[in-house]
Amino acid sequence: MAYIIILVVILIFLIPNMKIVPQAYVFVIERLGAYYASWGTGLHFKIPIVDRVAKKVNLKELVADFPPQPVITKDNVTMQIDTVIYLQITDPKLYVYGVDNPIRAIENLTATTLRNIIGDLELDQTLTSRDIINSKMRIILDEATDPWGIKINRVELKNIMPPKEIQDSMEKQMKAERERREKILQAEGEKRSSILVAEGEKEAAILRADAEKEATIRRADGQAQAILKVQKATAEGIKMLNEASPEKKVIALKSLDAFAKAADGKATKIIIPSDIQSLAGLAAGLKEIISDEAKNEEK
Repeated sequence: MAYIIILVVILIFLIPNMKIVPQAYVFVIERLGAYYASWGTGLHFKIPIVDRVAKKVNLKELVADFPPQPVITKDNVTMQIDTVIYLQITDPKLYVYGVDNPIRAIENLTATTLRNIIGDLELDQTLTSRDIINSKMRIILDEATDPWGIKINRVELKNIMPPKEIQDSMEKQMKAERERREKILQAEGEKRSSILVAEGEKEAAILRADAEKEATIRRADGQAQAILKVQKATAEGIKMLNEASPEKKVIALKSLDAFAKAADGKATKIIIPSDIQSLAGLAAGLKEIISDEAKNEEK
């Protein structure tokens, strides 16, 4: 029975003093009011009354979003700028004992640094130099917070808000610029359209010329083929006539027939070659011969 009582008493004192540290956290332990240890992930036991957990420190990257701060540029323009700081605790002991309220200290340091940097820039430079400002602030803040066990990973200027009259002027300027670019694009489009139309007309003219050229070539080829066929037929006729060895009588008759066809034309004058004149007598002789043959057949 006594053992059970002793076990219960031990458990009553032991269980409340068991501490389990989750991943990505560190418990800063004080013993008798002074820093004693930093407990990492796992199971730990603290001595009752003597030890206490002074701070549970989150080792994950933290995001601090600070409200807008008034700053004045080199050309005396007052604007509002809000910043976002990405930070990480690298030394839990320094974080707990280095500065009171570290996030508040970083906010004040951010505002001071931002005013110093913007004070050396004019309005136009401020609006176009975000990356440069971010880089300078990160370097300055990281160096200043190192004794606090804090590392500044990144600084971002979330919003830069000039005075309303300047915003209105900027909007008008941007609108004018958009309209100018729109007109330029429209003019370029019309020019491009004109070029395409001209190219299309040129291509159509070329195609028409090619078509006419092709038609002319085809007509010429057809005429040449026709002439060639006529000449070939004439040559074949002459060849056949020569092979048949025609008598002078037949040749004379053919010559007269050709002369008769020529006389039937529209010519107003006909010049009779000398050889054709001699053929006339031949024709008369042929006529008598034919008449004699006809008489003989009647007898």
